[in-house]
Amino acid sequence: MKRSTPFTRTILAGVVTAVLGCGSALAGDGAPPDKATTDYESAATAVDPALTKDLISSDGPPMTKAEFAKGKKIFFERCAGCHGVLRKGATGKPLTTDITRQRGTEYLKAFITYGSPAGMPNWGTSGELSEADIDLMARFLQHEPPQPPEWGMKAMKDSWKVYVPVKDRPKKQMNKLNLNNLFSVTLRDAGQIALIDGDSHKIVKVIDTGYAVHISRLSSSGRYLFVIGRDAQVDLIDLWMKEPTKVATIKVGLEARSVETSKYKGYEDKYAIAGSYWPPQYTIMDGDTLEPIKIVSTRGMTVDTQEYHPEPRVAAIVASHQHPEFIVNVKETGKILLVNYEDVENLSVTTIPAARFLHDGGWDSTHRYFLTAANKSNKIAVVDSKDRELEALIDVTEIPHPGRGANFVHPKYGPVWATSALGNDHITLIGTDPEKHKQYAWKVVEVLKGQGGGSLFVKTHPKSNHLYVDTPLNPDKKISQSVAVFDIKNLDKGYKVLPIGKWSGLGKGVMRVVQPEFNKKGDEVWFSVWNGKEEKSAIVVVDDKTLKLKTVIKDDRMVTPTGKFNVYNTVHDIY
Repeated sequence: MKRSTPFTRTILAGVVTAVLGCGSALAGDGAPPDKATTDYESAATAVDPALTKDLISSDGPPMTKAEFAKGKKIFFERCAGCHGVLRKGATGKPLTTDITRQRGTEYLKAFITYGSPAGMPNWGTSGELSEADIDLMARFLQHEPPQPPEWGMKAMKDSWKVYVPVKDRPKKQMNKLNLNNLFSVTLRDAGQIALIDGDSHKIVKVIDTGYAVHISRLSSSGRYLFVIGRDAQVDLIDLWMKEPTKVATIKVGLEARSVETSKYKGYEDKYAIAGSYWPPQYTIMDGDTLEPIKIVSTRGMTVDTQEYHPEPRVAAIVASHQHPEFIVNVKETGKILLVNYEDVENLSVTTIPAARFLHDGGWDSTHRYFLTAANKSNKIAVVDSKDRELEALIDVTEIPHPGRGANFVHPKYGPVWATSALGNDHITLIGTDPEKHKQYAWKVVEVLKGQGGGSLFVKTHPKSNHLYVDTPLNPDKKISQSVAVFDIKNLDKGYKVLPIGKWSGLGKGVMRVVQPEFNKKGDEVWFSVWNGKEEKSAIVVVDDKTLKLKTVIKDDRMVTPTGKFNVYNTVHDIY
């Protein structure tokens, strides 16, 4: 094969970028994304490539079975997070064979090698992939994508285990823990969660869970802790037992991110729901045992182009306080589902068209309005959960990433909800009071400037005067290892920087600081100092009144801590 010159390779990369460009740079000025961002945006799928059905076709370039298997492994580890398991497109553009075969091997090789200023990683020039791997991947993409298996009721029932039957569980709390101030802390790379006493700052117990736990959620009573891993394993932990114990488990698919429990009056603790990335579906389960009751597919048409999408993943799920419903975000189609659980056998689902690609979100302070990010559309969708309709679609800047957001009373605009962003340094404040501050409701009322892009979470508390903004994915270590703090009553003064990484005393490692979380009283805020799996990590506790270091929680079992969930705040949706 004739080798191309540097000039022709550059031009070729530009052409392919224009055709296939995907993702989004951390900075909005065309600068290439840093490795932290691409790791986050292109995270490996939890689907086991060995389970998929291979479709090697004579219509594509020649490939051996061994080459196809290697290509499949690389794609699932590095590409599926953006382009989707079926390559139909997600936050990245589609890579279906009608596109890839038309462009050809040389175009694809240039694209993979050089990436795109819009966010496609430069796998070749960064040294992440060899020339041989890039050639292999360019050929792999011209064959039909391998098909992962479905995961229906039989598979779920086979995976479902009840370790402690309901009849054998206590009728009252049998330990002396202050459950309202207990924290469930994700130990991401260990496949565990740590239960930490918020009063003593000591680890109560470490419990084995699924791979790469994404979130913890609490039942309405605060008794049961639900944990879901990216491998779609849901674990049910009974906090009332003498020692908090895992009492049931189930796998709801091959990859998942979200779990929630029923909170409406009369249905407390009755149902649980888990949303899957693969297969694209959600599952309603018994709240006491995790027995699967109903599985519903989310495959369907997109809200904008009205084209069929075979892989619309389930993102955030919240429990309505206004009706016996779960509110379910369907990422790729841009639809928000109101799943009514009054009659699960004859399930009633209301579909609200919003915008692609729906991700995370949370409640306003009244628990009536659900605000959620359509991150690649750069919009915030607002759902009125009482009237069961879309209230607004609000334009924001690049890649909003609110977590659950942050609610506080602005000195001028009244109640607001805040989101930070992956793509820039903006913290966007949206008015949320259509009764007393109607002129500001569902509008961007102010944009604060933070330390930089790469933020994942903002946080405050009803008893706090501070708004905390993390930036764990920023390429500057000084920024990723610290947090910005705004005085809510004096926002014009800008932010103060807290050197959380330095305060941890760890000294070595990446030390990304992530996800502020308050204790029940609202006088402490906890930060994870997220290091590598082989390095020491910690949790730093800050006094919210003085903004001074209070304590550092260190333990050999503290492996890659990320999300932290205070029982009381999670039960009552306080953020």
